[in-house]
Amino acid sequence: MKPKKFSGYQVFVIAILTILQFSIILDFMVLSPLGPMLRPALHISPAQFGMVVAAYAFSAGLSGLLAAGFADKYDRKKLLLFFYTGFIIGTLFCGLAPTYPLLLAARIFTGIFGGVIGSVTFAIVTDLFPIEVRGRVMGFLQMAFASSQVLGLPVGLYFAEKWGWHSPFIMIVMVSVLVAVAILFFLKPIDAHLKIKTDRNAFTHLFKTISNSTYLKTFAATTLLATGGFMMMPFGADFGVNNLKLTLKQLPTLYMITGIASMILGPLIGRLSDAWGKYRAFVVGSMLMIFIVIIYCNLGPTPLWMVVGINIVMFAGISARMISSQALISAVPEQMDRGAFMSLNSSTQQISGGIASYIAGMIVVQAPSGELLHYDTLGYVVAGSIIITIAMIWFVNQYVAAKLHKAHL
Repeated sequence: MKPKKFSGYQVFVIAILTILQFSIILDFMVLSPLGPMLRPALHISPAQFGMVVAAYAFSAGLSGLLAAGFADKYDRKKLLLFFYTGFIIGTLFCGLAPTYPLLLAARIFTGIFGGVIGSVTFAIVTDLFPIEVRGRVMGFLQMAFASSQVLGLPVGLYFAEKWGWHSPFIMIVMVSVLVAVAILFFLKPIDAHLKIKTDRNAFTHLFKTISNSTYLKTFAATTLLATGGFMMMPFGADFGVNNLKLTLKQLPTLYMITGIASMILGPLIGRLSDAWGKYRAFVVGSMLMIFIVIIYCNLGPTPLWMVVGINIVMFAGISARMISSQALISAVPEQMDRGAFMSLNSSTQQISGGIASYIAGMIVVQAPSGELLHYDTLGYVVAGSIIITIAMIWFVNQYVAAKLHKAHL
């Protein structure tokens, strides 16, 4: 069957949401490669740096929980603009923070607003695109991760080397302001969910969503889905520099080549997940991840070309897992619960990711020589969590398949 073509407006929605996700993801991801530069500048330990990463995740998770009951009470466009404005202000604070305590406070503030945006974005995608093409849409949104590597991280690192570690945050603010203006003037109201009659107040709505057993199973799966990325990401650059013996000047090359490959692979994997089956794509991506993560986390000094090759395969596995699982999970909630469900799901992801980042900071220690110790332990923990999620996402897939079958009867 020939894939359905997107309308001009749908293409705009996909593009603007992808760029928006790019700014959010870059704001989070840019901290990792700044680690070798930021930690000496602020005189902080790996554990303190892990806390900076975790602080964003914890505050994002908490704000998502608080916002969940109200997520289906407003036009999603207005909700998106409100939280995105707060995110821009918080990122500006990060760019101006002169000390560790102020940076920590700025990350908490940014997380309060930034953590809700992803859930609103996925609710918009679920409202505007049917399940049959949602893998393709998620594939394009996944390009935000790759774009942040190709465009954001190399440029951010260049800015940081030239003007200091604060400058990448200022760059993100400039991009985000342009995105906010485009959303304000060109995105149409998204309020179909408001037409569904319900007498639930915000707190009743939140309780009903939390107490739904199917939703709870999905949140449990999301908890473990978040473990992998959040555990390895905060110390990725440090591991590359101190253990793999890459230079700081080689990091932009690594991120750029890996990102270009991911930009190409994202839409292809999205299309494949729609045609081949989302759960099958998830399993293949998961098995690939288990294999490559164990190899990667046990590496010593490694030439750049080999690190690049391993990273490309790793990100192919990550993309397959994220695109297929997000498309599946988006089909779980009923329309009247979408905003609350997505918000709670995002909170679950952020909080579990925050815990994972904090634990990673406690596991990883830096030897006097500069090398990170026990990074291999992180690899085994991540591999174990991936095995469990394969089983948990199977239950989500069974529920979605039964739901779609019932809808077509």
